[in-house]
Amino acid sequence: MPLSTTDRNALATPSSGSAERGLGLLYLIAGLLGLLAAVVLLVESIALLKKPDYVPTCSINPVLSCGSVMNTPQAAAFGIPNPIIGVAGFAALSMLAVVVLTGATIRPWLWTATQASVTFAVLFLHWLIYQSLYVIGALCPYCMLVWVVTIAVFWYTTIHTLQRRRHGPADSRPRGIVAALSDYRAAVLTGWYLVIIVLIAHRFWDYWITLV
Repeated sequence: MPLSTTDRNALATPSSGSAERGLGLLYLIAGLLGLLAAVVLLVESIALLKKPDYVPTCSINPVLSCGSVMNTPQAAAFGIPNPIIGVAGFAALSMLAVVVLTGATIRPWLWTATQASVTFAVLFLHWLIYQSLYVIGALCPYCMLVWVVTIAVFWYTTIHTLQRRRHGPADSRPRGIVAALSDYRAAVLTGWYLVIIVLIAHRFWDYWITLV
């Protein structure tokens, strides 16, 4: 006898719940790491404002130099220091992680808001990556930690969004596409990171070879 819609939903619940708990764990780890990086950057920015000749702890060499990044307009793209946005965003992500991990039901509008937020974050982040590589010409180690966790959060949130919509009656996308993206999500994320690493290596190659 064919399963009713209710039966199918009931059978899908454990898998869905497990996936959301996994996403919640990612949110918690990424949120705490991102929050730590944002707080350190904020403290360093305040110290630099108080003492212009202060050398941030993450200014290691001409390429890995937080100070060079902090003293640019890009460091306050929206009129306030970027770390303040990071503190607020990663704190919210950490709180959402706790809610998800408790097994509470997350309303669809909150998932939609989360997807919109992380999409904005990853777009802004890639603008900052471009600015760091090709305009400022320096890298901020703590910022790069933020890059790593933000990209991971965006990608896994997007996969979760596609999986949720795949079960909806209004979704007309071929199920194979969503399944393939889900199956190879780790490979795609790894490739994404590798592209950024290659861009960094190419941009600062003249400096890297002097260290050999």
